[in-house]
Amino acid sequence: MKARALGLFCVSCRAVFIHALPGRYTIEMAEFDWSFPYSSQRMPVFAPNVVATSQPLAAQAGLLMLRTGGNAIDAAVATAITLTVIEPTSNGIGADAFALIWAGGGMHGLNASGRSPKKLSPSMFADQESISPQGWQSVTVPGAVSGWVALSEQFGALPFEKLFEPAIHYARNGFGVAPQTAYYWDRGCRAYKDLDSFQQTFCPNGRGPRTGEVFTSEAHARTLELIAATKGTAFYEGELARKIVAHSDNTGGYLTEDDLAAHRPAWVRPIETTYNGATLHEIPPNGQGLTALIALGIARHLDIASRPADSAASLHLQIEAMKLAFRDADRYIADPMHMDLRVQDLLDDAYLKDRAALIDPARAQDFKHGAPKPGGTVLLCAADAAGNMISMIQSNYTGFGSGIVVPDTGIALQSRGACFVTEDGHPNQVDGGKLPYHTIIPGMVTHDGEPQMAFGVMGGYMQPQGHTQVIIRMTDYNQNPQAALDAPRWQVFKGMNVGIEPGFKSEVYDELRGLGHDLHVEDKQWVKYGGAQAIYKMNGTYCGASDLRRDGQAVGF
Repeated sequence: MKARALGLFCVSCRAVFIHALPGRYTIEMAEFDWSFPYSSQRMPVFAPNVVATSQPLAAQAGLLMLRTGGNAIDAAVATAITLTVIEPTSNGIGADAFALIWAGGGMHGLNASGRSPKKLSPSMFADQESISPQGWQSVTVPGAVSGWVALSEQFGALPFEKLFEPAIHYARNGFGVAPQTAYYWDRGCRAYKDLDSFQQTFCPNGRGPRTGEVFTSEAHARTLELIAATKGTAFYEGELARKIVAHSDNTGGYLTEDDLAAHRPAWVRPIETTYNGATLHEIPPNGQGLTALIALGIARHLDIASRPADSAASLHLQIEAMKLAFRDADRYIADPMHMDLRVQDLLDDAYLKDRAALIDPARAQDFKHGAPKPGGTVLLCAADAAGNMISMIQSNYTGFGSGIVVPDTGIALQSRGACFVTEDGHPNQVDGGKLPYHTIIPGMVTHDGEPQMAFGVMGGYMQPQGHTQVIIRMTDYNQNPQAALDAPRWQVFKGMNVGIEPGFKSEVYDELRGLGHDLHVEDKQWVKYGGAQAIYKMNGTYCGASDLRRDGQAVGF
């Protein structure tokens, strides 16, 4: 059909047809309300090959790798790379990444987080109570690219360059921005309004793209092509490294060529605890997965299952256990070379039993557990018919990160250094060449030594709280993976302050306040309570679940 101009108005959807192109019409839908005011129930996906993440296009990119002969690890890496393009509000090329992998009959952990610039010293922060997430002080060496390379080399079946094809396609040819991504993109454009390179890269029209608007970034495409062609070398020692350092030198930064060239991802031995027959595995410090293990270890001594699901009595015990876990996390988690207490001491059952004894079933307490901070992250899982499973997290930390964007590259540098503290003598005190406390935690569950579930709950300090709640729901209350993800959540903040989602019975909120919790109920379910993905192994298939709080989905074949 020959293209011709149109001027039609669709009353039912309030969309104006602007013009026609050969084979398709281009329409503008600026009048829709994208708030989704009604609660929904998602159905899980059952298939022998599954990918689940926070963006449908990224999930489909992973599924494409599986369909073209790749395995779960190929799918995860392709998904992660695609997420840097289509969800830059939470992760990017300048991010860090952690992964837990079941392959070759065993569990493997990857810590692809970067160290602080060697130029930093404690004296530079002596007059600061904290480190701002915006600006060069919070920038650490990005580790995500090294993580992609390590995963592909160790476990992948496809050529490394193949894993970049979907992301490069979307960067160069464009993608329609999803609703929640548009929401956070708008916030980022306003927060970083005075940073020219950020505005030029992510807000070319003076604002963030709206829901459904097509966004392209040729700079992202070229950078990904260079990383693919050099297997990451260009990022740490070549052309991209030089651009990063030049921008640092020109704008008051601290990163050097030596900082980037010295970076290496680390294969680590996961840490674990068992709760009601389910063994939860986490990445060891500098990650905060230890926090979830401590909370579950305390909960093991509280007989939570004897209280009804979603009752105030059950939630109260979980909340108190979480506060105690964060007290230990705030004090002890740091670069493992600087920790002054061993992980195994914090997971000792006698110690955890003593911690549980501090909890009063009839009264909330302030355990002086610090003030968890917000963060932005993407979580993805993949599993294949051969039995490989992976849980992977990638994060800029605070939204787009530090706001520092290397010109003409699409590289937004993370703000992970904001997780250091300035307290003199603390294991996590800021210093040069050091790994910061890290919020991102992929999760893996085994049963009797066999893989059972790859999962995670992204979102800053919500992550160990989400892991704890999902495990308790599935083991104590026999809830299926999708139901455990759909259920309303709570989150501890500073002191007695507890945030909680709508969805519980009204008397539950009253009873929690009666126990002494300073409770506030959120009006939006997806703002502060993370986004979860899960793939659960069943007889001959997997159950893939995706959180209703995010734009994503679980897909399979």
